[in-house]
Amino acid sequence: MSADAHDHPNFFQPLPGTRGGIASWIFSTDHKRIGMLYLYCIVAMFLVGLTLGFLIRLELIAPGRTIMGPQTYNALFTLHGVVMIFLVVIPSIPAAFGNIFLPIQIGAEDVSFPRLNIFSWWLYVTGAVLAVVSLVTGKGAPDTGWTFYVPFSAVTTTNVDVAVIAVFILGFSSILTGLNFITTLHRLRAPGMTWTRLPLFCWSLYATGWIQVLATPVLGITVLLIFAERVLGVGLFDPSRGGDPILYQHLFWIYSHPAVYIMILPAMGVISEILPVFARKPIFGYKMIAFSSLAIAFAGSLVWAHHMFVSGMSDTAVMVFSFLTFVVAIPSAIKVFNWVSTLYKGSIRVEPPLWYALAFIFLFSIGGLTGLVLGSAGTDVHVHDTYFVVAHFHYVIFGGLGFGLFGAMHYWFPKIYGRMYDKRIANWSCLIAFVGFNILYFPMFILGLQGMPRRYYDYLPKYAEGHFISTMGSWVLAAGLLLMFWNLWRGIRHGKPVGRNPWGAATLEWMVPSPPHHHNFDAEPVVTHGPYDYTGVKPDA
Repeated sequence: MSADAHDHPNFFQPLPGTRGGIASWIFSTDHKRIGMLYLYCIVAMFLVGLTLGFLIRLELIAPGRTIMGPQTYNALFTLHGVVMIFLVVIPSIPAAFGNIFLPIQIGAEDVSFPRLNIFSWWLYVTGAVLAVVSLVTGKGAPDTGWTFYVPFSAVTTTNVDVAVIAVFILGFSSILTGLNFITTLHRLRAPGMTWTRLPLFCWSLYATGWIQVLATPVLGITVLLIFAERVLGVGLFDPSRGGDPILYQHLFWIYSHPAVYIMILPAMGVISEILPVFARKPIFGYKMIAFSSLAIAFAGSLVWAHHMFVSGMSDTAVMVFSFLTFVVAIPSAIKVFNWVSTLYKGSIRVEPPLWYALAFIFLFSIGGLTGLVLGSAGTDVHVHDTYFVVAHFHYVIFGGLGFGLFGAMHYWFPKIYGRMYDKRIANWSCLIAFVGFNILYFPMFILGLQGMPRRYYDYLPKYAEGHFISTMGSWVLAAGLLLMFWNLWRGIRHGKPVGRNPWGAATLEWMVPSPPHHHNFDAEPVVTHGPYDYTGVKPDA
């Protein structure tokens, strides 16, 4: 811990005259403590989802039954999707690192609605508990897939009711977090913190917040309609009762495609923070990166039906949504070009956060380019609902959000704990995870082009080689991730103490002690320059 952190108790310690213990955390209104509660819950849920994914791949190592039957397999990939999407990916960076660092980065003492902030965490935990309860109650774990597609989700006897209520509650948690961030950024910026001086991480959370507030209610309505279909017998989606299952697809993807950008935009913000620090130069094209976040949020809300090219929509609709899909790729490409330009002729200092940022750029670029294959109706018809889609989705979400999250963990770790992990082990864990990721997911592109359908419990012998290689990759990836978490845990307990600013960054969170005080700043800061001005800023010991 840095010496100046002893002047006041840091946020891990109880305030003078107050009692500590678990109650001081779960009822806290300190944005940093709430962010840590989210972070620990998200890491726990990630390990649960990782275990489920590992078991799924183990079942698919060879044709025929390996370790489970088809009903168990269906339940596992459903729960894997629900846990990873709703409990890890969507809340991960905004709810954890956004809560911890957004107020500090703009010079504020806390978020606008501290009590609403802790209430959103309670909703998250409630949703997580219900999702787990759905496994062990009723007539078995949900087996519909994380999309809960009708009419199957309306008629299956498994415990879908509890699962959709869990998703509904988690949606409210997401809405409250987004609302809090938008208000905080509008109302609580420090003097001199103009919109063009905001760190790009804040811009990404701002764009994400608007998607959370505007798109998530559609998800809430949709899962409630599934509940009404099952419990009340209304015929909204069941064709045997005069309903339309295509209506459900529209409602679901109107939320779930913008949700992809809830997932990826905060990770893009993290990369925009990491690269200029380790290139020792200002970010290239600050305004274009900031505005491209808003453009992604807007355009990404218009492309939902590219998931439905084979559903029988008109040729005109197919052309419109295909065109919009290619349009949304433009602001994403702007970010990638600007990140690479930031590195060009920079004084590169290679540290673990930079490795994760570079892995993000490589994997996200593959995911984005293969997304254009799916956005083109002619090719999408051939690879729709194949393993090509599985590979593309994981390259964007796991290769993008996942490696962005790991980069954030390694970048802000010394600020949160005042200690440093073992950098050599961190570098090795990143390399192992990167290699394992590509061994796991790249063969899925080939399997998809060969015609292997996704979500199938069994497969023809001609797909055996690809599945075997993919399963081998899952072992390598899991080893890299477990090594990474072990190294971070070891750093918390035994890491070397560091000062305020071990990386030599220029944003406001690096100007406060490590770990930060309860109230962030001793006096309200006055901002006089942009967030990436490294004049006179040097790494400290």
